[in-house]
Amino acid sequence: MLKMIFSREVAEWLSASLVIICGGLAGHYAVGGMNAVQWAGAVAAVLGSITVAVSVRVWPAEAATQKADDQQRTRRRD
Repeated sequence: MLKMIFSREVAEWLSASLVIICGGLAGHYAVGGMNAVQWAGAVAAVLGSITVAVSVRVWPAEAATQKADDQQRTRRRD
């Protein structure tokens, strides 16, 4: 059921939104003034959201992965 609701395109848009929201919140609080620990937390949040966005885009599709696995199995049999 989740496959119907949560498609790859939705995941890409949500991960891009996460990057924008994290960056915007970090910038908003930076204007108000932050200490070093808060800066470190903001940088970690932004880098984490970027990691999520990159992971969503480079993660192989299930069909392609399954097809590649099937091809490897047939090569091993030969």
